[in-house]
Amino acid sequence: MIEPKHKKTLVAQVGLENFIRAIVRPLNLQLPNKVKFNMNGQGLLQSWEDVYLAERVYTRCLGISKRIYQTHAYTHEPENKLAYFILEEHNERSLWFLPGFDFYVLVFTYYDDQNNVTRVDVQYNQMSFFLHCMGLAQAHAWLVENMITPFVLTWARTYHASGLVNPFTFLLQLMIVPLALIYWCALA
Repeated sequence: MIEPKHKKTLVAQVGLENFIRAIVRPLNLQLPNKVKFNMNGQGLLQSWEDVYLAERVYTRCLGISKRIYQTHAYTHEPENKLAYFILEEHNERSLWFLPGFDFYVLVFTYYDDQNNVTRVDVQYNQMSFFLHCMGLAQAHAWLVENMITPFVLTWARTYHASGLVNPFTFLLQLMIVPLALIYWCALA
């Protein structure tokens, strides 16, 4: 019998603390209070208490009434003392004018020889998260799809057809086009 190199597990929970405790259980990992919890390179929390407090505060501030966490592609690499997965957050809102949303996060969990979780790296698209929280994700998606993408495709086709595609001409466009637009608007 061949054992799979990476163990896969599915975990779905309500609430961050319950979720974290559930994802470490299959691997018999411990959660000592000291941990390096890296939030997308934008903040480093040093304890689980701080992680849970931050989640409780920003959940209330953002009007999130219920948050359901689920893993996808949960993978364990014991030789590297690493477990990683895609985290899906389903967020329901407490304010009628803010739409609920689903959000995806890549999570890397590192542990030591005593099975203590020592570091967690969380990576996500911050702009997308901000737009979802503000209830603007749908409007942004419509704007990009219907206004910006057709303009960019027209520009790309024209630029490619010119035969002048290189870093110098691209940087030149980044300087000249905004200045020309400002000049044109000033004349209007």
